[in-house]
Amino acid sequence: MPAIDLRSDTVTQPTPAMRAAMMAAQLGDDVLGDDSAVTALEVKIATLLGKEAGLFVPSGTMANQLAIRCHCEGGDEIIAHGESHIIHYETGAPAAISGCMIRPLDGPRGLFDAASLTAAVRNRDIHSPYSRLLVVENTHNRGGGSVWPLAQFREVSAAAREYQLAVHIDGARLFNACATAGYSPHEFVASADTVSVCFSKGLGAPVGSALVGPQPLIDRARRFRKMLGGGMRQSGFLASAAIYALDHHVERLSQDHTRARALAQRISTIAGLTVNPPLAQIESNMVFFDVAQHLGDARTFCARLHSHAVQMIPMGARRVRAVMHLDVPEDVVERATAALVSTTAALVSTTAADATSKAAT
Repeated sequence: MPAIDLRSDTVTQPTPAMRAAMMAAQLGDDVLGDDSAVTALEVKIATLLGKEAGLFVPSGTMANQLAIRCHCEGGDEIIAHGESHIIHYETGAPAAISGCMIRPLDGPRGLFDAASLTAAVRNRDIHSPYSRLLVVENTHNRGGGSVWPLAQFREVSAAAREYQLAVHIDGARLFNACATAGYSPHEFVASADTVSVCFSKGLGAPVGSALVGPQPLIDRARRFRKMLGGGMRQSGFLASAAIYALDHHVERLSQDHTRARALAQRISTIAGLTVNPPLAQIESNMVFFDVAQHLGDARTFCARLHSHAVQMIPMGARRVRAVMHLDVPEDVVERATAALVSTTAALVSTTAADATSKAAT
């Protein structure tokens, strides 16, 4: 029986119907502007999010970095939560590509309020970097897959406007947030200048993200995409997969959320494992839990778990993440729970054996 891979929702494979859509794509050369599938995707995602234009890019990281490069100048400062993706998982790109600093904010589960933002904005003088851009992540990965309430985001974005900050949403899992909170993508992003969305996570496409925003900014981003090596040729294969995902895989996201909560409930009953954020705060397709010290560190725990045919990923010294997605089997909760129980029992036995051995010597 193949292992269940819960490391990320990026591990999904195209469904047979998605593969058929990819093979049926009419291809051109997108760098030359004549791949009709890419053009159709860019129009579709921009319309869906209520923005003027869209740009298809290879990854969410590139989409975020193009937004930063378009909004900012060297020496500017970006305001974002300290646990944001642009800080932890984009290889220092804001500094390397755009010459920008990041001013990190605190707040529970990756969220913050308007007062925190206002306190972080710099005075405009020759001694300080300019506060130029606010970045909000929804859902927030390291916050436990947390979802921004619409009213809270509107207050934060309104405060940003008071200080002439541009607003960018890292919406890699925006559709997950919408499935939980009940707002539409258009409704949530209305007060943002730019938005990135990912097709290769919960939506199940093999590759690709998009950046949407005003037409002049997207024209500028298209040039930077080419500069960074992100221009693709017959990328209609990939764009067609993304179109299929938008048409067929959005409504099913709530199923992933239900399974995540069911798994979190089971984990909460296993001695040595602590769901964090707690069960009541599991809002999307992610479950995080902490491993007790007597079970070893998160990396050791995940390696032992893999031997029981379930894969999860360490997200800190003792923190583990599991992500539900399109490709998990129907019995994922039962099988993952059994593997977790077996893993903790094995690690307890190993610890006890080690202690006995040490005592004997």
